[in-house]
Amino acid sequence: MPVFEYKCKECDTVYDVLHKSSKETNGAVCPNCKSSNSIKLISTFSSKISPGNKGGCENGNCGMPSSGGGCPGGMCGMN
Repeated sequence: MPVFEYKCKECDTVYDVLHKSSKETNGAVCPNCKSSNSIKLISTFSSKISPGNKGGCENGNCGMPSSGGGCPGGMCGMN
């Protein structure tokens, strides 16, 4: 089930809504002021690499290119 982040246009509250499917994204109601006048925000996500994975960022080999933002010594922020 996807979680979407919204910002209320009435009171500027940012809140999350768990939808049953990615196609059914209507019905976002602000928990603060109960307004349905909200905008969907672009959110990031996080993934976890299991500790036994030899290709993880902890050893600087997460698959990102070494030039232009790779994992120099596991410092890319993905671990």
